[in-house]
Amino acid sequence: MSFDLLHELMELTEEEQAILQQKQEVRRELYTSQTNFIIEGDKFLNKEKMIMVRKHTRFVDFPKHKHDYIEMNYVYNGTLKQKVGGTSITLKRGEFLILNQHIEHEIEACAKEDIVINFIIRAEFFDFIFSYLTSENIVSDFLINSLYNNTQNGQFMYFKVAEVSEIQEMLQKIIREIMNPSLLSESTIKLYMGLFMIELIKHADKVEQKKESSLQHFLVVESLKYIDQHFPDASLYELAEKLNQSHYGLSKHIKKATNYTFKELLQEKRLSKAKELLESTDLPISSVIEQVGYDNISYFYRIFKSKYGRTPKEWRDCEVRE
Repeated sequence: MSFDLLHELMELTEEEQAILQQKQEVRRELYTSQTNFIIEGDKFLNKEKMIMVRKHTRFVDFPKHKHDYIEMNYVYNGTLKQKVGGTSITLKRGEFLILNQHIEHEIEACAKEDIVINFIIRAEFFDFIFSYLTSENIVSDFLINSLYNNTQNGQFMYFKVAEVSEIQEMLQKIIREIMNPSLLSESTIKLYMGLFMIELIKHADKVEQKKESSLQHFLVVESLKYIDQHFPDASLYELAEKLNQSHYGLSKHIKKATNYTFKELLQEKRLSKAKELLESTDLPISSVIEQVGYDNISYFYRIFKSKYGRTPKEWRDCEVRE
């Protein structure tokens, strides 16, 4: 633990000062514009950011709410008492809880010494992590059910890892990188988060969770990994053969679990990779299009503009100007 950071986090925020002075309840307009109490990631993240940290507001009870993002509560100091999906949980220093966007929880007011850091993470941030995961583990299970489960099942994972130095050190690195960003912070944070997830898998014995698992989960994880690794020339027929499934049956599993077809998931991956290449390389646009698996340039231009609101050339020119 960094005592300099702890001292900084102990300072009262404007919101906390107002709560203490005026005995206010949670000001919902700071967190949501919706009738239902669903905390909106856009209130804290600008459109270019996929992840950030924010100190949990102390001195006030948070009523039942959900998020439209994945949240992680990490206890930096003290404790955090909450009820998650009907289960009472008290997090101690060094422990953390990951909640998906479908589960409801309520939080007891924290005292001054209770410092909790909330990680606010857009769901799509985890797309790249699938390539690091094996098909059968609690982390991939959680991500699949969180990101691609159209039944919207609530799910959480409670990690009792206060004594696991590798995880604590990785969390400290992520927090410092987000709070004190540099030119390479976005890439660094992705790398750290990938390593962080691997450490979680290695310490699965220290997790309490609410989960559901199935053959469908296995098939979807394998499908997402296949798309991530083979997107330039991926084929539903080849994938079905690898998984010993009929292409029709596999297609139904993917659609039911993710609400997207194989073709739509593949297109999303290709467009995302094309955007990354346009931003990070000087490759000719025609070469970018070829590398992500398209041979029809006019078709690619059309779907790229439909997705991002600009042509590939306009996107690259804009990135250069900025």
